[in-house]
Amino acid sequence: MRRSEAIAICAGFGLLGLGAYATMRWLGLSADRAEIWTPVFLLGGLLLWLATYAGRVITGKMTYHQQLRDYQRAVLAKKLAEMSPEEISQLLQED
Repeated sequence: MRRSEAIAICAGFGLLGLGAYATMRWLGLSADRAEIWTPVFLLGGLLLWLATYAGRVITGKMTYHQQLRDYQRAVLAKKLAEMSPEEISQLLQED
């Protein structure tokens, strides 16, 4: 991740917090209550994102895993294409 991307993510998270605070004030919450609930809202969102990330790691549905599977299939397909019919039949008979 580049520095500019990290800065953009942090700025976006800050703007999300300001937006949550402004929305709560607009809905009629006092400043004290809005100041309490804004971090709760942001932390809840962060924990929800973390849970979805952990779920993708556990189930192996991350981009890295998919790229690795695609690469392994491509390597096996190339090796299979380079084999002669005799070698393929011998490989199938081995088990």
